[in-house]
Amino acid sequence: MLTAKDAIIYNFRETRRRSILCWRAIPKEMLDWKPDGEAMSIGEMIRHVWTATYWYQRILMNRGSLQAEESGPFDSIPVTAAETEIELSEPYFQDFLTYVSGLAEEDISAAVIDRSDVGYRRTLGDMLLRIAYHESVHTGQLLQYMRMAGLDRPKVWD
Repeated sequence: MLTAKDAIIYNFRETRRRSILCWRAIPKEMLDWKPDGEAMSIGEMIRHVWTATYWYQRILMNRGSLQAEESGPFDSIPVTAAETEIELSEPYFQDFLTYVSGLAEEDISAAVIDRSDVGYRRTLGDMLLRIAYHESVHTGQLLQYMRMAGLDRPKVWD
C-alpha cells in the first residue's frame, strides 16, 4: 500500500530526476546566461534549486522559520559546471530524503510548520508538496531560459 509519505518521496525523486535532465543539458559556457539584468543566471538558478532543499529541511526540522541568518556549507563554492552542482547536491538531497523517510505518517497531516513571520502556516504534508513544486517551477523556468538562449531542451516528459 502506497502511503502519503511514499508518494511524497516518489514525487521528490521524480522532480529531482527531471531537474537533473535539464541541468545536464546546460553547456558550461552558458551558466552565466540570464534573460535580463534582474534575473538569476542559469547557474544561480541551479544552485538556488538544490540549496533550497537544504534550507527547507532546516525549516521543517525547526517546524517553522529559521531565527538566525545562517550560511550554508556551499555558500563559498562558486558555480563552475552543472555536473559539479549535481555532485554537490546529491548528499544534501539524500539527507533530505532520509529526513522525510523518518517522519511519522501521522505528522504529514497533523504537524504544522509555522512561518507566520513570512505570512503562512502549513501542515507538514502541504509544505512537502510545496517544496517539490518550488523545484518544478524553477525547472520550467530553466526550460524557458534554454529556449530563449537557443539551447536544445531535454525531454522531461518521458
